[in-house]
Amino acid sequence: MAKRPLRLLGLHGYRQNQRSFHERTGALRKALRGRAELVSVSAPHPVPGPAAEHGNGAGRSPEPQDAEPRGWWFSRPREETFDALEEAAACKGLDESLDTVARALAEHGPFDGLLGFSQGAALAALVCALQQRGDARFPFEFAILVAGFKSRAAPHSSYYREPIAVPSLHVLGDTDRVIPPGLSRELASHFVGPAVLTHPGGHFVPASAPQKRAYLEFLAKFLK
Repeated sequence: MAKRPLRLLGLHGYRQNQRSFHERTGALRKALRGRAELVSVSAPHPVPGPAAEHGNGAGRSPEPQDAEPRGWWFSRPREETFDALEEAAACKGLDESLDTVARALAEHGPFDGLLGFSQGAALAALVCALQQRGDARFPFEFAILVAGFKSRAAPHSSYYREPIAVPSLHVLGDTDRVIPPGLSRELASHFVGPAVLTHPGGHFVPASAPQKRAYLEFLAKFLK
């Protein structure tokens, strides 16, 4: 009997949305064809202001505009902006985003894993921590975290107190100027036995031949 393809729930980056993330992961979806399918969901929070940039950290990486940019939480609640490097004393929006992920898993699942990019990868790590604590809203087996980082928001610090045992693949770009690779390695250090994949590029989801092999090797552990 043929193995069924795995199903991945995609969590986009800051200032992206479900549609733009689908478009930007075309090469990845092609690379995983027959092994895994990617189904994305939009973050619940509209990002105010012109969509001149996306990624994490205002002013660091100009990228093409996305219509209806959205975010998973804001590090500056009053301004409703986000910066991955900001040591935020308060934040806004995470609870609604966790509800969005839980609803997507329930309504469109089952899913085998999460695939998060940038702020979406940071969110996926928080979801992994909740799953480890026994939160039944989040049934999945593994996570692929691309350009991820540890949230600097003080209210999120408790999520990293215990090592996260969810199987994980951390993908980081050597020339990523939005989320420097050191931040992705820091996030990986909070996981038990993390797999780490580096690529020579910047702030995007890579899918060339070397990365394709690494993705498929990681995913093969979970194919039924």
